[in-house]
Amino acid sequence: MSTATRTLAVIAVLAMLPLAAASREAPDPFSQSQANQARVLSYDIVNTFPHDPTAFTQGLIYRGGHLFESTGLKGQSSLRKVTLETGAVVQQRVVDKRYFAEGLTDWNNRLLQLTWETKIGFVYDLSTFEPISTFAYTGEGWGLTQDGRRLIMSDGTSALRFLDPSTQREIGRITVKDGGRPVGRLNELEFIKGEVFANVWLTDRIAIISPATGQVTAWLDLAGLRAGPAQQGDDVLNGIAYDAQRDRLFVTGKLWSRLFEIRVRR
Repeated sequence: MSTATRTLAVIAVLAMLPLAAASREAPDPFSQSQANQARVLSYDIVNTFPHDPTAFTQGLIYRGGHLFESTGLKGQSSLRKVTLETGAVVQQRVVDKRYFAEGLTDWNNRLLQLTWETKIGFVYDLSTFEPISTFAYTGEGWGLTQDGRRLIMSDGTSALRFLDPSTQREIGRITVKDGGRPVGRLNELEFIKGEVFANVWLTDRIAIISPATGQVTAWLDLAGLRAGPAQQGDDVLNGIAYDAQRDRLFVTGKLWSRLFEIRVRR
């Protein structure tokens, strides 16, 4: 999406005006005649958990029995540790109001957090949330995950960037495609069983991507999860976390009051 489009969305949220209907009216690139080449998967809801409806979810991971969440908007951005079962925030660091926090991942005993337009990322101590260092990148910061060897970053385009986890310098990138068609607006990321799961901004779909080729191997269609009480603001799907030990997949959205454990129908 364009910077102008996203800026309008943020202004609407800050003014507490409902933008969900406008977001849903945005053209869905997957309903057009050039339709996706990869198969489309459905899901079952396994569990439903509370989620802070004021959290503008940008990044989400699961580690050590807790969720770690990056929330956005200037003046409202934060880094949080959250109890899954209750949705309670048990630890929080407020991000300086100059920054619009974005994607989040872990690496060893650290957390790494992107920001949107300011071209700077933050490295924190996992236990204390104390800042350790910062790192720079070009373009915008959107989603962030890691595959055990590299950091994987999205920037709102069809590109996935690979970063050295120690220096955060870019060491490669791929273009994500469904068949021969680039897939843009890649947002929040999670690495699951050798594949990258990526929210696609302003859609109810997650692209499942081969990190070796950039090809979309399948689409996960999560239409229906937003059903229920109307939300305030820009309530689009965003937030993917995976519990590798118990093979649990969690998803939520910006300003959603619920977080879902789902099972993918293969």
